[in-house]
Amino acid sequence: MLRNMKDYLQEYRQLIDKTLLEKLDTIQIPETLKQSMIYSVKAGGKRLRPILLLASYEVYGKKTAITLTTAAALEMIHTYSLIHDDLPAMDDDDYRRGMLTNHKAFDEATAILAGDALLTYSFELIANDSQLTADQKVEILQVLTEASGPKGMVAGQILDMQAENQPVTLEELEQIHAHKTGELLRFAVYAGAFLGGASRTELMHLKEFSYYLGLIFQVQDDILDIMGDEAKLGKPVGSDESNQKSTYPKLLGLEGAIEKKTWYVDKAKAALQKANAQESVLMDLTEYFSQRDH
Repeated sequence: MLRNMKDYLQEYRQLIDKTLLEKLDTIQIPETLKQSMIYSVKAGGKRLRPILLLASYEVYGKKTAITLTTAAALEMIHTYSLIHDDLPAMDDDDYRRGMLTNHKAFDEATAILAGDALLTYSFELIANDSQLTADQKVEILQVLTEASGPKGMVAGQILDMQAENQPVTLEELEQIHAHKTGELLRFAVYAGAFLGGASRTELMHLKEFSYYLGLIFQVQDDILDIMGDEAKLGKPVGSDESNQKSTYPKLLGLEGAIEKKTWYVDKAKAALQKANAQESVLMDLTEYFSQRDH
């Protein structure tokens, strides 16, 4: 390990939390909408996507505030997706991270609008970021909109819904999660490295790395849904089975899912070597993603 990951994650989580609240506190909008947005942003979470962005930047650039606004914007998009995922028309969840979901704490219409607001405000933040050049803004916004939109996360969400109560192949399952979970992780790795000055060749290998990292994240999620601690997860275990979700353990069995995760980890680490990031915190985060317990 390059450093104590618990301390590293805690330090960056606090930095991201501070940045998020600073960005939301300053906007002049209807109070109910603002409180609904802040409610879900403050609900906690591991902040793994923005942390991954900052970590990727560290590999190729200096430790600086240049990536903080982009990291905060990314977490807002992730939060919007969770608000909408929890809605009655989607997963119909009452709790998220041990707290009432947004539509339960407020109401369904407010939750929808809060999600919409977080999504669109994220793009505004990047467009107005004085730390970035015009060319950097164009690149970051182009990649982020693709990752979060109909070619990326949204595509994964509808593929996931369509796979409920349906048999799927391993290839189909990987496609679902490469979009639903993997696209924002891919953006995090790409954006940090791009802003840090990584070469096109390094960025190409990081794209492969982030593809496998997204699958590692998802297979561990599926495993935790069977073996996890509800107190740590902040939600009931077994919810995937209840919702008839397609999962790795359902397709491969629990042992098969664990074996597939190990294979993904090996592929991710090999890609990091090619990207000249073999001694970086990205390697440590790969281990963390694969072994996390919540």
